Amino acid sequence: MSERMVTANGVPLCVETFGDPADPALLLIHGAQASMLWWEEELCSLLAAGGRYVVRYDQRDTGRSVSYPVGEPPYAMSDLARDAVGVLDALGIDRAHVVGRSMNGGTALFLGVDHPERVATLTFVTTTTGEVEDGGDVAEEPGGAPTEPAKPATVVDELVEAIRECAGRSPYFDEAAVRTRAERDVARATDMAASLTNHFAMRFDEPKGGGWGDLAAPALVVQGELDPYFPPKHGEALAAAIPDAELLVLEDVGHDVPPESWDVFVPALLRHTHR
Repeated sequence: MSERMVTANGVPLCVETFGDPADPALLLIHGAQASMLWWEEELCSLLAAGGRYVVRYDQRDTGRSVSYPVGEPPYAMSDLARDAVGVLDALGIDRAHVVGRSMNGGTALFLGVDHPERVATLTFVTTTTGEVEDGGDVAEEPGGAPTEPAKPATVVDELVEAIRECAGRSPYFDEAAVRTRAERDVARATDMAASLTNHFAMRFDEPKGGGWGDLAAPALVVQGELDPYFPPKHGEALAAAIPDAELLVLEDVGHDVPPESWDVFVPALLRHTHR
């Protein structure tokens, strides 16, 4: 694996790759606030061992990538999609299997309808069409502008509690592992306050090429059985909205994708991207 800075869509983004560049590319895009660290190295290595060239990256306002003043992100979701295309360009990748998680299922939608020539398949992980009324046990995903600068240890505690909420009633929450990753995330962030805020303050525009029903790439929808943010009816609605989409429900899983689910998730993703 190797981590490096690239210029994508005119902005500096931090990218890390796993596996053989000659293998089919798998582009992992995490949800709001999350740096690439939340796609675990172990998961990326498993996917690479399955014959995929795995790419994860820090989106704007996460990790080591470009950061903007708190509450003033000058970008929209369409820009995040163009960033993803820019990452592929920087790595010399013509087409990729795109995996969009949580909020960035929307970014994957943009890629599928506005940049279809760059997409081999689509996978939507714990996400939603945004049209299901039942929002689950939690009103919204964690976020919001901090009232004052916080000490790193305090931010780590907040991140751990946010991921605990994401797990919901799942028995798989591992506080020690989450705390270790949160400490790494805070230590390497360009601006953690911006990371916790700006994805919720950006402009949420609409794709020009259509909506869920206009996606042509083969699609896999991955739903957590116990997801407290987007309960199963969200995944069901999403799979129904996309032509010929496959729905995979991960048992005893919340809004995250814990290692205990990888024996199901990894083979399913490898099968879906074997084309």
